[in-house]
Amino acid sequence: MKKLVLSLSVLMFALSVAAQDDLMKELEQSQQSDTDYAFQTFKGTRLVNGHTVETKPKSTLEFIFAHRFGPINGGAYEMFGLDQAYVRYGLDYGITDNLSVSIGRNSVDKTSDGYFKYKVMRQSKGSRNMPFTMVLLGGAAYQFSPKKNAAPDGFENIDRLSYVGQLLIARKITPGLSLQLMPTLVHRNAVTQLIEKNDQLALGVGGRIKVTKSVAFTSEYYYRLDVPENSPYNNTFGIGVDIETGGHVFQLVFTNTRGLTERAFITQTDGDFADGDIHFGFNVTRTFQFGQKK
Repeated sequence: MKKLVLSLSVLMFALSVAAQDDLMKELEQSQQSDTDYAFQTFKGTRLVNGHTVETKPKSTLEFIFAHRFGPINGGAYEMFGLDQAYVRYGLDYGITDNLSVSIGRNSVDKTSDGYFKYKVMRQSKGSRNMPFTMVLLGGAAYQFSPKKNAAPDGFENIDRLSYVGQLLIARKITPGLSLQLMPTLVHRNAVTQLIEKNDQLALGVGGRIKVTKSVAFTSEYYYRLDVPENSPYNNTFGIGVDIETGGHVFQLVFTNTRGLTERAFITQTDGDFADGDIHFGFNVTRTFQFGQKK
């Protein structure tokens, strides 16, 4: 009898726990269904030169090819910049829906880079109200140029490293308008001390205006803070046109930098947009789905 009572007690307890678990799942699903999340604040993972708050979904791989020509004020001799080419090709992969990693290779300074992006919070309304989406970005780059036999005395391998940290904050204000704020810190292990600093703070602003179902205008500007007075470098400005074609996103861009990493386009942009130092280029992405699509 004692064993029977004990068995019935254990069974009743297990049924009670199972019922509580089912109730919690129902409450979570109900809350989730009552929450309306912002979708596609930006169409791609890049705005013009820099990143957006978009991360790749879980088990999704994106190939991105970025290309910049020379400045158009090079004239007919340089075919208005078309005789020159600077490229970056990379891969972005979604580990989870909120965490993605990427690697890339740049022809500018023979640089290899790697990033991670983690979505801390997502704009939503309903049961869960959040006014904006926030993403944390961290990355590192290794510059292979100059070659070891051409490097100055005392230039070590560690001097080739640079790092970037960003907080990407964006809000989809209307279905056709999105804005983004990008406070940024770039650290370079080696700089020309008379005209540069190892740590460069910058504040980026950008946005997207949708004009049709598949076409949008984008723009971004990075303002450098605490810059030496004799710095020969300029703030980065860029405008673009996003064109969506199925699994591709094709971005036409005009910018005053040929750099394709934060170290290059935030801290070492030597072109002046107002003087015609404008590089025409494009970003092309192709997405591949691995595993079952949600």
